[in-house]
Amino acid sequence: MTTTQQTTLNALGIAPILTVDDLDKSMRFYEGLGFGLEERFERDGQLRGVMLRAGEARLNLTQDDWGKGRGRTKGIGFRIFVLTSQDMDELAAKVKAAGIPLEGPVDAPWGRSITATDPDGFKVTISRQS
Repeated sequence: MTTTQQTTLNALGIAPILTVDDLDKSMRFYEGLGFGLEERFERDGQLRGVMLRAGEARLNLTQDDWGKGRGRTKGIGFRIFVLTSQDMDELAAKVKAAGIPLEGPVDAPWGRSITATDPDGFKVTISRQS
């Protein structure tokens, strides 16, 4: 079933911002998935956040300032879905070599996919579009 929808927004991209408990640990996780550092955000000489990039996809990570309390639950009900044209078996081997536990690769209706869970519980699914 196809739905027609009038578009009012012409987005040029999307860059989710995730608040994380340990910025360095989260950066290593996303670098292991293949994201590279695009920009650093510092305040008072301290690293407070980063913008990561993989192709045209961007992801922002910010260090939790604990203003809402320590140990608050993150990642529930949220998943990052990334489309790629890469060979999923080769990508999975590289990600596993970086020490990141993976689910997959598996074949799904939307394509061959891998899924990893970041240090804060955010799910990341990378899929080769079929």
